[in-house]
Amino acid sequence: MYIQQLYTGCLSEAAYYIESEGQAAIIDPLRDIDAYLQLAAERKAQIKYIFETHFHADFVSGHLDLAAATGAAIVYGPGTQTRFPVTVAQDGQRFDLGKLQIEVLHTPGHTLESSCYLLRDEAQKPHAVFTGDTLFVGDVGRPDLAQKQNEITMEDLAGMLYNSLREKLMVLPDEVLVYPAHGAGSSCGKNMGPETYSTMGQQKASNYALQDQEKTDFIKAVTEGLAAPPAYFPINVAMNKEGYEQLDEVLQTGLKPLTIAQFKAKIAEGALVLDTRHANEFVQGFVPGAISIGLEGRFAEWAGALLPFDQFIVLVTEPGKEKESLVRLARVGLDKVVGYLQGGYPAWEAAGENRDMVINVEADELAMDLGFDENLVVVDVRKETEYQNGHLKEAVNLPLSDMTDPGSMAHLEERHNLYVHCAGGYRSVIAASLLKRQGIHNLRNIEGGWQAMQALSDKFKIVKEAAALN
Repeated sequence: MYIQQLYTGCLSEAAYYIESEGQAAIIDPLRDIDAYLQLAAERKAQIKYIFETHFHADFVSGHLDLAAATGAAIVYGPGTQTRFPVTVAQDGQRFDLGKLQIEVLHTPGHTLESSCYLLRDEAQKPHAVFTGDTLFVGDVGRPDLAQKQNEITMEDLAGMLYNSLREKLMVLPDEVLVYPAHGAGSSCGKNMGPETYSTMGQQKASNYALQDQEKTDFIKAVTEGLAAPPAYFPINVAMNKEGYEQLDEVLQTGLKPLTIAQFKAKIAEGALVLDTRHANEFVQGFVPGAISIGLEGRFAEWAGALLPFDQFIVLVTEPGKEKESLVRLARVGLDKVVGYLQGGYPAWEAAGENRDMVINVEADELAMDLGFDENLVVVDVRKETEYQNGHLKEAVNLPLSDMTDPGSMAHLEERHNLYVHCAGGYRSVIAASLLKRQGIHNLRNIEGGWQAMQALSDKFKIVKEAAALN
């Protein structure tokens, strides 16, 4: 028996490779499938099955490309309907994998088709359970996503999840390993722990959702405090359910070097400029109108949340990062990239083209200006919950996720002297680029963000909201 977790940090996503006697299975693969093919080749194994725990909302799965490359069967749980051939398993059905067996546990609640996969060892003893978005370390899957595609309420799904956890997972032995599809940072849950795996015993003891409680109390616990899901989630669900263009074709279209003239022509035709360089490089100079989403952060997640899916995109990247940028965009279904600036930003600068920049300032400069400038506005682009847990008394909260709507910035005027910050500096640079696209240029980015301000707490008035104090 061989099990390997393949974890992708920027999406907090875990895929799994399971192998026995030269036969392998992949659970919840990403769209870029090379890692799975390479691992199977290195271990001289044949990928026999692709198990999907549900229709993923936060990324485009690699099931179609992987099946085309290997001939492996795609397996989904009971009730699944797709526009492509799959094996729709029955609850309790077992699949042989070498000397192992993988048993389907239908666990509706996060979605209707959600299923976990119980791995039984050579003696058919339960060894590990791959829980998808049904059970996380310290949390469970949110029940408010599938109801948007079905005539069913969030409370109905939460009730199903209560039953699924108790009837299918909590009855498993304590020593059974728990391998979820996501870790901390994912928007598919609200309180995930930092670990990427656990045991059933540990989860029964510590996970709030697995404690002895009435169904009504459980429903309240898992539905309260859910942030709005990213807008791209339904798009990814549809792509996973209905099919999508092969990644090789997406790369062929997007990996086209564009001269400056060609690049400008694409912009004139309506293409959006996405700059994937590090935030520290972006602020020093960029193509006017470009949106900054640096590869160093939660790139795909923010790209999916902020960029339009119906608009062509041209890229400005660090030289050599063109393919990585494309692949990571494709992971969330942003497939309309039509080329990249040949030579990157240095070529644009050397040609004498118009440039823009963002002024960086340190936190102590903001401290000196507060109270002396009536037009000064501090814009905190962190999540509402982060803001509630502590913010500058003078700051207004404009979460980055809300900035897809230009109306969210309507109260900001050019006369204002804006100081923009997030937790550490990544999101605030994205926000600054979005503000500049709306014609708001009198702004400064606070280096180090909230972390830097807390280090100078004696120079700022920091308050907490009542909601965070309760």
